[in-house]
Amino acid sequence: MKRLILAAAGALLAANAYAADPFTLSSTSFKSGTMLPKKMAGAIKSNPNCVGENVSPQLSWANPPAGTVSYAIIMTDPEGRAGQGVDHWHAYGIPASVTSFAEGETSKPSDKFVGGKGTAGQMVYVGPCTPPGTSPHQYLFMLLATDLDPKALPAGLTRLELLDKLKDHVKGTSTIVGLFKNPY
Repeated sequence: MKRLILAAAGALLAANAYAADPFTLSSTSFKSGTMLPKKMAGAIKSNPNCVGENVSPQLSWANPPAGTVSYAIIMTDPEGRAGQGVDHWHAYGIPASVTSFAEGETSKPSDKFVGGKGTAGQMVYVGPCTPPGTSPHQYLFMLLATDLDPKALPAGLTRLELLDKLKDHVKGTSTIVGLFKNPY
């Protein structure tokens, strides 16, 4: 009987270990796999493909992995520039106490994140600027939980430099995908 009780207790503990909620990234601005609103497209006046208002989407996350000290977010369009990819936005040094960004919040500098340098040279959110007549592009938003101090990395890192600095410091990741097609 004692063995049966111990076995049942062990099974219950094992089940609870797997019942932990997963690390998630979500948005109230769009559902993963659906179109981003036009207002979230880029607004670079010198680029006729930028047809939006450059309003960054709301993002929130929950259930970080144990040992998370800060977060990094990367937004990339792997189909942009004829398959060469476009780094739209990345931010890092986000303290573990921050669990969301409001809609429009990352379109401008903030003390909640350190801006990295995207393809357009910006250090804040830059929305999609797809050419007209193309199929929808996929915009990957990746959240990385890290064990780095929020002040560990300097501003202005490219995506590749950031990923190099994060090597061996990522505790977990979560992603969502937004789609965008130039409506003209």
